[in-house]
Amino acid sequence: MKHMKKIIKNQKGFTLIEIIAVLVILGILAAVAVPKFMSLTETAKQKAVDGALSAGQSSVSMQYARLSLSNDAEPDMTTLAKYASNQVGGDFTFTFEASGTTGILITVTREEKTATYFWKRPGL
Repeated sequence: MKHMKKIIKNQKGFTLIEIIAVLVILGILAAVAVPKFMSLTETAKQKAVDGALSAGQSSVSMQYARLSLSNDAEPDMTTLAKYASNQVGGDFTFTFEASGTTGILITVTREEKTATYFWKRPGL
């Protein structure tokens, strides 16, 4: 029995003050980190849309080159927009709008984030 009392007496634990101090520190860290994390999330979503816009630009450029070589003439913008829209997809919504003979307006959307770019026909 004496041996058991000795063990109980020698056991140490955290005091209430130490536990409260740790909780306060964790609360402060959370208050600082959460807004920063939310900002990073929004920035990442916009950058993903910007990256998809680059894929749309590449699609238009590749289709322009392919149609120019296969037809031995410059393609009209409506045909180019149709072929470019068949090459992209995934999690993003792409729209390709022909603008006369000068180029194509590319718009990419995902989760309320949007990016646009006006692709000009080479030589303009």
